[in-house]
Amino acid sequence: MLRLLRLLLLLLLPPPGSPEPPGLAPLSPGAPPQAPDLLYADGLRAYAAGAWAPAVALLREALRSRAALGRARRDCGALCAAEPGAALPAVPLDAPGPDSGPGRAQGAWERLLLRAALRRAECLTQCGARRLGPGGAARLRVGGALRDAFRRREPYNYLQRAYYQLKKLDLAAAAAHTFFVANPTHLQMREDMAKYRRMSRVRPQSFRDLETPPHWAAYDEGLELLGRQEAELALPRLEEALQESLAQMESCRAGCEGPEEQQSEEEEEGAGSQGGLYEIIAGHWIRVLQCRQRCVGDTATRPGRSFPVPDFLPSLLRQLHKAHAQVGNLSQAMENVLSVLLFYPEDEAAKKALNEYQTQLGEPRPGLGPREDIQHFILRSLGEKRQLYYAMEHLGASFKDPDPWTPAAVIPEVLREKLREDQEKRPWDHEPPQPKPLTHWKDVLLLEGVTLTHDARQLNGSERVVLDGLLTPAECGVLLQLAKDATEAGARSGYRGRRSPHSPHERFEGLTVLKAAQLAHAGAVGSQGAKLLLEVSERVRTLTQAYFSPERPLHLSFTQLVCRSAIEGEQDQRMDLSHPVHADNCVLDPDTGECWREPPAYTYRDYSGLLYLNDDFHGGDLFFTEPNALTVTAQVRPRCGRLVAFSSGGENPHGVWAVTRGRRCALALWHTWAPEHREQEWTEAKELLKEPEEEEEEEEEEEEMPSRDPSPEPPSRRLQRVQDKTGKLPRVREEL
Repeated sequence: MLRLLRLLLLLLLPPPGSPEPPGLAPLSPGAPPQAPDLLYADGLRAYAAGAWAPAVALLREALRSRAALGRARRDCGALCAAEPGAALPAVPLDAPGPDSGPGRAQGAWERLLLRAALRRAECLTQCGARRLGPGGAARLRVGGALRDAFRRREPYNYLQRAYYQLKKLDLAAAAAHTFFVANPTHLQMREDMAKYRRMSRVRPQSFRDLETPPHWAAYDEGLELLGRQEAELALPRLEEALQESLAQMESCRAGCEGPEEQQSEEEEEGAGSQGGLYEIIAGHWIRVLQCRQRCVGDTATRPGRSFPVPDFLPSLLRQLHKAHAQVGNLSQAMENVLSVLLFYPEDEAAKKALNEYQTQLGEPRPGLGPREDIQHFILRSLGEKRQLYYAMEHLGASFKDPDPWTPAAVIPEVLREKLREDQEKRPWDHEPPQPKPLTHWKDVLLLEGVTLTHDARQLNGSERVVLDGLLTPAECGVLLQLAKDATEAGARSGYRGRRSPHSPHERFEGLTVLKAAQLAHAGAVGSQGAKLLLEVSERVRTLTQAYFSPERPLHLSFTQLVCRSAIEGEQDQRMDLSHPVHADNCVLDPDTGECWREPPAYTYRDYSGLLYLNDDFHGGDLFFTEPNALTVTAQVRPRCGRLVAFSSGGENPHGVWAVTRGRRCALALWHTWAPEHREQEWTEAKELLKEPEEEEEEEEEEEEMPSRDPSPEPPSRRLQRVQDKTGKLPRVREEL
């Protein structure tokens, strides 16, 4: 039956060349949604076969069906919760029953509970059948893998390619943008986005997010209006952001009762069939409560981020009460500031604002209190937290409270000390070592013949330094020649000499240490430059460790010789950067000033370094900014032998001004405290560049030990054998 319905869906496709509505309008209005997992699987099969129109139809219908399933669960949950016969009996958690003891009253309460559960189940089943067709939500179960794929917006990655093949460029750009918002470091999509922007037939308004949650769109617009001192226009958008946030939480909470949510939790915990009736009921209910509490963080997490905006609802209420006060709506300002005090009763700024509003109003307003929607949210949340902490204390359940505002009185006393200890624990990885006295690194710099040009204070920041004299002009020349020879040999790793994904006006070329060693081993470049590349990278590591981390060893995690070249004829009225502002181990969010240390960022990187080789180009200066990515705090001009080293976190956002003429080359290095993330290619390159005499000595040692067990070939030698057979150098790791 499902196959027949999907076949009918394909027949509903518009003929080639016919207009297609933007976005994701349903292809079969009024029809019940089909199983999203089957639609998605068929869409991928059609995509793999090059059947672009059927792939688009099936992928869009999968998105529509998943959205319809979520709406149905939310609406049915609200409808059935309001059914009088389906209301659960209100008995406190720690009250086993009425005062009459373990008798008929307890049995009556048990019957009330189970009868209400049966009535609620009946209501949900009937509602689901009406909204979703026979079988209801059970027929449309979505597995964990598919939910993750939709969360990452993977269908849009396939949609943009299929739309491109169908010559629907505006829709392709919209799908690409939608995917890119949730995956901001996806290199291939970044390149595709740059291509779409260069296409004359793609309109600027096509770059829109088809999945933007309504509360984030309203929130961002409201904050933007507030920033322009337009409080009266900002108020409706901020109020909409609050209401949409609460609605999004309700939708998320409805999904917590879905069968796939319980199934995934049971698979993770290895539970689900253990214990008797009440143990199973309790386990299921605990998982529902845990999921509901997570909805707060899910709603406060922007697309493409893994961590929520801290204190999202209280901060939104703070913006609301300030905006109301600016336009003279003191009653509404008081409502919102009183709501803030529900979260944080001792908030000094909120109490001060409340006193000001009361003074301006003059007479007391007896009916004026916190917002009812916020009161309901807090009371319900606290009730769920009490049950979860009870389960932690008595049933051994786990619960990570997502809210910093939870009152201590809600947490059982026996758990408070343990939770406090867990919060105070800080692994050594997150505690930078205390710097040694200045004489320690000064001695190292003196030994290396290096001079300190600018320290962190002169660079208006923290953990930044500019050192000069790391390379002689002759050494710079050797490394520049290495980059040139490698380019001519066609060994462009990274972006393979194509236009940079950061700017369409520049060409980007990168050379790793292993690629340089392989080219030298093959005779395509001189071995002097490849060996110097290894030596210099170790020199930079030694100095960076001496200056920033003398008590803890640093390891090279990635090394790359990078050249950026201006493309002639494309520099007039150029407005973009050579490399946009970013941080090296976290995802920078300029809107909030936060930097999320989470994948896809290289979170293990602790210090960064840029060793410059030349200055005969225009533009290309390195600059540091405030977390807003706009306010420049320091700027450094490249020159031969100059090293700029800095910590890789959100305290050092940086970018590169456009290279408008010439070629800018530098050695980019990243260091880590974690030995498991040290650069293995560096060791392989060193092995590959050993002199023949050294290799002969090793072979003699091997001949003396014939009983040694055979081991796999080193990766470098396997690569060389592949090269010998095919005549081509294999592609090695490429990294941004």
